[in-house]
Amino acid sequence: MTAPAVPGRHLWRASAPEESAAPSPYRGKRLLDLAVVCLALAPALVLCAAAAAAHLMAHGRPVLFRQPRVGRDGRPFVLWKLRTMADPKDESGRSAGADLARVTAVGRVLRRLSLDELPQLLNVMRGEMSLVGPRPTLAYQVHRYTDRQLVRLRALPGLTGLAQVRGRQRLTWPERIEWDLRYVRHQSLRLDLTILLLTVWAVLARGGTTVGHDNDPIARTSERIHPGA
Repeated sequence: MTAPAVPGRHLWRASAPEESAAPSPYRGKRLLDLAVVCLALAPALVLCAAAAAAHLMAHGRPVLFRQPRVGRDGRPFVLWKLRTMADPKDESGRSAGADLARVTAVGRVLRRLSLDELPQLLNVMRGEMSLVGPRPTLAYQVHRYTDRQLVRLRALPGLTGLAQVRGRQRLTWPERIEWDLRYVRHQSLRLDLTILLLTVWAVLARGGTTVGHDNDPIARTSERIHPGA
């Protein structure tokens, strides 16, 4: 599966001097990604296998979900997740029902523990994502960004980010983007380690997220194609 390009957004372009001065990733970020992935890979494989088996027995195939997302500088890539949603169809053959109504029983558990995101370690290994950064977005959402919000694409998308530990799904998309912009401008080893620790605490203390985008002005649309997300 090849991710389609994002017309007009493939090469990131800033329009304001302050935005064009956004820093590049700090030295050692890639090394941190690979070190943590190497440490987490074995337990992650065991957890993924157990979660996939549970979903297969309860809801059948497929157990993996993949979807084109927009990466750094607008470059497309294919994101991997464990499937958490059913895919009922309406008469026209399109996915029917709101996001939250389509989350399966096993999917709710996976989302609460954030286990559905574990396959994205593959994206991190391939250099398409980082452990910490703005969460990867969909192409139609990028088309709705202002020039200022496009600075979000200056960093590799991440498994977790500043927005996720500052409010997670309680934030609107514009609010999340503001936290992402702050991360892009201030990214550092210390900040990444802090976000990783806060992410572990957030998952253990409050659980993961089950999110609906139907009422969000940036995220809602019939354009979204995400069967089984």
